[in-house]
Amino acid sequence: MNKICIISNSLKDKDLQIGKDISARFLALAASEGIEGAEAPLLDICDVYLDVPSGMQGFIVIGGDGSVLSAAKKTMKDDLPMIGFNLGAVGYLAEVELAESEKALYKLLKDQYTIEERMMLKGVVHKDGEDEPADVALNDVVLSRRGDMQVTGYRVCINGSFLSDFRSDGIIISTPTGSTAYNLSAGGAIVDPTARLIQVTPVASHMLNTRSVILSAETEVSVMILPPKGVRPVDVGAYFDGNMSRTMHPGDYVTVTADKKITRVIRISDDGFLQVLHKKMV
Repeated sequence: MNKICIISNSLKDKDLQIGKDISARFLALAASEGIEGAEAPLLDICDVYLDVPSGMQGFIVIGGDGSVLSAAKKTMKDDLPMIGFNLGAVGYLAEVELAESEKALYKLLKDQYTIEERMMLKGVVHKDGEDEPADVALNDVVLSRRGDMQVTGYRVCINGSFLSDFRSDGIIISTPTGSTAYNLSAGGAIVDPTARLIQVTPVASHMLNTRSVILSAETEVSVMILPPKGVRPVDVGAYFDGNMSRTMHPGDYVTVTADKKITRVIRISDDGFLQVLHKKMV
């Protein structure tokens, strides 16, 4: 892989200095190894649109997991694999620490890597009787109350059949990749990120014996906002990978399914999922 587009996060990488350094070191390493035609253009993830040059073979995303999630969405049309260089706190998606970046660049140039396929979710918000434009998520689709702290009602249906009503702070619908994100904090199951399934987890549910539900990737999950028990109106945000897409009200609902498109993640480490999990959690 000698043509790789570098995407950095100017909110964490001031003046994109780290991105510029990674680009220069990639090109210098390619030259020292006698690899001709190397390219490493640099883009800013904070730009609304990413104008990826033609001929690229993959992406290096510099930032935290949020940067990788944003890059996965903004580069879907390019259908190229990506690897994250971690500037964040945890970095389940950003595999490479900056101290190991030279080794990672060498492995990329020498094609010493594997590629994992990660499923994504597609969600459609049905608001005021109309279907909003679909949105996608690599980690999760979350419904969460907005404004004053109050318990909100959610009706969850699976393939059109009623599952349960929840009184809770929110509902998380996650991919296996997203199982170690908000889902983990809410007590959901940890899942191998290469699996194909959908997990539904209530957040701080005001019910006894509430558990996550793990479903086939072919499942359609529907969540409706229920009327409040009190007199105050309820506003609920629909969040795709942490970014709010729509404000929802009682009677509005979202349907979530597996998307046809996937995200391809470059892995250069020999560590398995459990080894990575252990390193990130200790």
